[in-house]
Amino acid sequence: MSTVIAFDFGTSSIGAAIGQDITKTARPLCAFKARDGKPNWQEIEKVLKEWKPDYLVVGLPLNMDGTEQELTQRARKFANRLHGRFGFQVQLQDERLSTVEAKSQLFANGGFRALKKSRVDASSAVIILESWFNNIVK
Repeated sequence: MSTVIAFDFGTSSIGAAIGQDITKTARPLCAFKARDGKPNWQEIEKVLKEWKPDYLVVGLPLNMDGTEQELTQRARKFANRLHGRFGFQVQLQDERLSTVEAKSQLFANGGFRALKKSRVDASSAVIILESWFNNIVK
């Protein structure tokens, strides 16, 4: 069984979710505040030490036609920093429409009150991770 933490990268907030590959399911963990895409690395380190994941996954924001955008390179840089700082293997996962899907699910279960930014970001990370689980080659 492998434990995996996924991140939904954003310039002001970075959502996180945790899951494991046996059930291919994930649950929201938290959202880290960020300044211009830079999180408090000690907060991320604390979560990594607590959960001891085997892998990390970072959502890769792409345009609907699959081309890259400015945020794509910033997400790649975040993934490289995770690897460089903490030594984890980091995978990238296409995250197109993950935020739309997260908002839809949260709204369906709790209306507008459920649409807090931190909940949306963490829920987006769940969608990214479950998508990654469904796409990995076994």
